[in-house]
Amino acid sequence: MCKRRPLLVLLVAALLITQSGCWSSKEIEDLSLYTGLALDKGELTSTEQALEDEGGSYFKNNKITATIQIVPKKSVGGSSSTSFDSEKTPSYTNVSETGDSLLEIFRQYSIRLDRPIIGHHLKVIVISSQLLEQQRIQQLMDFALRDNDIRPSLFVFLNEGRAANAFVMKDKDEIPSFHIRDMLRNRFRTSKIMKAVKLSTLDALMHSKQSFVLQNIVEANGELEFSGGGIIKGNTGKWIGSLSQEDLSSIAWINGEVKGGTIKTYNQHHETITYEIKSAKSKITSKVSEDNKVSFHVSIESEGRLIENWDPEQRSTEVPAFKEREQFFKKRLTGMLEHLLQKMQSTYKVDVAGFGDRLRIEHPKVWKNYKDHWDDVFSHTPVTFDIKLSITDYGAFNK
Repeated sequence: MCKRRPLLVLLVAALLITQSGCWSSKEIEDLSLYTGLALDKGELTSTEQALEDEGGSYFKNNKITATIQIVPKKSVGGSSSTSFDSEKTPSYTNVSETGDSLLEIFRQYSIRLDRPIIGHHLKVIVISSQLLEQQRIQQLMDFALRDNDIRPSLFVFLNEGRAANAFVMKDKDEIPSFHIRDMLRNRFRTSKIMKAVKLSTLDALMHSKQSFVLQNIVEANGELEFSGGGIIKGNTGKWIGSLSQEDLSSIAWINGEVKGGTIKTYNQHHETITYEIKSAKSKITSKVSEDNKVSFHVSIESEGRLIENWDPEQRSTEVPAFKEREQFFKKRLTGMLEHLLQKMQSTYKVDVAGFGDRLRIEHPKVWKNYKDHWDDVFSHTPVTFDIKLSITDYGAFNK
């Protein structure tokens, strides 16, 4: 036993030496962590223009402007700034560079910054719809999908204005890229926030050549808001138009992805009444006729409460009164769904509500014949709705 002890001590010492660290590691203090990436149509910033005027130009075309949001080390565990300082300077830095290759742009940051950038903590990518009118989304996302530094779990959004504007907020203590990511947590409160599109999900959508929607962000006076979505056409990979907040809500109703929210409408006296959603579920059923004509039927069921009633003359809690109000809400929801359907089939001629997925699951052979031109087929496909909406209570009202 004594003879084995020196060998055991030597083995333990060797393990301690080999496990003490990574020989190729870089200290976090020596890196610039970027947490947001905005992609805009190529347009030199004033700083870039001044640098180029001084000779800081290189071989490129100005197709794209990439803006990264860098979190300084003081925001990730270093020394904290005083409240006086935080009122003057934001807790992040935005740096823009213009060119025609994202990798080259990222390398250009190295001759402007004092620390190498690293994308392990990239949270969101925001793309300008103006850029997506010119460039295919596959081209813009190619680098992000290939780069091992970038995690496929990040979220992708659109901005119909300048995407970089989404990375500037009035509250200097807020980090906009974190704020955008955290806004998704409110999805259980409203159906106007769509299920977030991760980079990995976007990769699958692009390869399938299906049309799809990305959540749109708007900015005004240093405030951010989710407002509708932008449509990416499957066969072109380009932005073709927008859907409203209510359109996104309608997609959630069709897909059974409503987690919460309201339906607001007006009664026969033009007074506001509001339905709070307690539960909602839906089912899409596809039908194929003998001559391979496709049709869809959407069944929707929901229970909720009458949470708001502005009409003092309509306070009855009797069953007939509830049934009357249910019809108002049903009419409102039906109108929302039909408006979305008109936009998909007539205005944009795309399916962004998952009807093609249902056909693929239920009738794979038929789908195989239509998948390469499904958007065109869907624009002429009948869709019907059956809505069952029940008011189960009326909040704390006790009259």
